[in-house]
Amino acid sequence: MAKDLIFEPDHDTFAGLAGRDTPEADRLVARAKDEPLTDGGLRTAQLLTEALAHDPHHHDAKILLERLYQMVVPRWHFPMLADTMRNAAYAKAIAATVRPGDVVLDIGCGAGLTAMLAARAGARHVYTCEQQPLIAQAAEKVIARNGLSDRITVIPKMSHTLVVGEDIPEPADVVISEIVDTVLLGEGALATLFHAMHMLAKPDARAIPERGTLRAQLVESDGLLNLWRPRTAEGFELGPFDRFASVAQMTPNDLAACRPRPLGPAADLFTFDFTRPDLRAGHATVDLECTEAGEMHAVLAFFEMELAPGIRLTNDLNSGGHWGRTAFLLERPIAAAPGDRLPIVARHDTAQLSVSALTAVQGVEEDAWPLPAWEQPASAGAGHAIAGTAHAAAGSQRDLVATSM
Repeated sequence: MAKDLIFEPDHDTFAGLAGRDTPEADRLVARAKDEPLTDGGLRTAQLLTEALAHDPHHHDAKILLERLYQMVVPRWHFPMLADTMRNAAYAKAIAATVRPGDVVLDIGCGAGLTAMLAARAGARHVYTCEQQPLIAQAAEKVIARNGLSDRITVIPKMSHTLVVGEDIPEPADVVISEIVDTVLLGEGALATLFHAMHMLAKPDARAIPERGTLRAQLVESDGLLNLWRPRTAEGFELGPFDRFASVAQMTPNDLAACRPRPLGPAADLFTFDFTRPDLRAGHATVDLECTEAGEMHAVLAFFEMELAPGIRLTNDLNSGGHWGRTAFLLERPIAAAPGDRLPIVARHDTAQLSVSALTAVQGVEEDAWPLPAWEQPASAGAGHAIAGTAHAAAGSQRDLVATSM
């Protein structure tokens, strides 16, 4: 039986194996392993690619190159690029905002999509920045393949380090970005846009998106509790483990499986003007209303962005797309009847959001729910850190760290 599973290569296979230069591939892989990643992985990727040119089936080279790509290119890039609703909204907003002759600054180049949309809309020139060198290198090839290299300049830097007169010849007429996470703030959008609008753009510059609003809504979802707070397993009680699950980051698949049911309308928490970003912290106390009977299980937080007048994107319960959802779990379920209200306190420091519930009876705060530290980037810059964090719950996936494409 085992003999039947033995691989016996034919003559053509032997010829292919003989054509490999495995010793040279081994040498290149050894060099790649010793190469520091201070250049963002450019040299390491080059060495591993050369190794695979010598031996296309070299195990270590294939594994190491894939590991490098997964480390420096967050996985949420791909579902984001495949998000047709998001892409169409940005295309429509850019076409409505960019005027012929405009200079455009695109923050977070990614694959170059929003930069190419700006060029197609008539921009005189687009300057797009991307701090991850391998992503910037790939974007240049994408842009060249689409015949736009003469209209778009890729700058492998964070936007915070750009200087007018050195990196870009003049201030921008339009600033384009898509550097938000599931609750707008986690990718440092406010700090990045504050710098860009004050230091890199003209006084009357336009921005895409123009503004964003954070909203909250009470939801019921047994599936959410079962996923994030399983009470028992094989007859054992797990309750004390619940304290580690105060904030549920749901991927689109999680959302479909958990099917949260809204118990009432959403209420606004904070509104942000991206054309004139404000770096002051915010605080809001809001009553969330119930119009349906059930059990309050969590406070869902989501955003609504106005990219341009009349052009909006959201990650509310009824929307599709690649964005995840953030739910702040109540300490315990609370019975809900039409007319009931649950007061909550929301706070932000321009980069992170926390939510606290006030119990309906005693009016004392339950546990505050800050977003976990790993949802926050190491620095509030444009583009993404080399090691990446999760973008958007689709990983945020974007889970989270974000780029415009």
